Amino acid sequence: MSESEGPTKSQTEAEVLEALQVPTQRIIAIGLGLWLVALLVTLVVPALHTGSRDWWPWACVAGFVLGAIGLLYVRRGRGNAHDAG
Repeated sequence: MSESEGPTKSQTEAEVLEALQVPTQRIIAIGLGLWLVALLVTLVVPALHTGSRDWWPWACVAGFVLGAIGLLYVRRGRGNAHDAG
């Protein structure tokens, strides 16, 4: 077994990975806006909220409410990976 077959220096050292910086609050706000647009469309078009599709507006409401909770969570600083150990 020769030395060239052994692990290289880069394989033995653990690489330090850094978190990707993304505009989390902006992404959540865009999602909230899209849920509102979807809600308005389902309420304006009668075919989208009658019959077997009567739950569609409620899905939009649920998406908006959960997104708002997520936005509040991130704004308080608990949704950031920055302080994670």
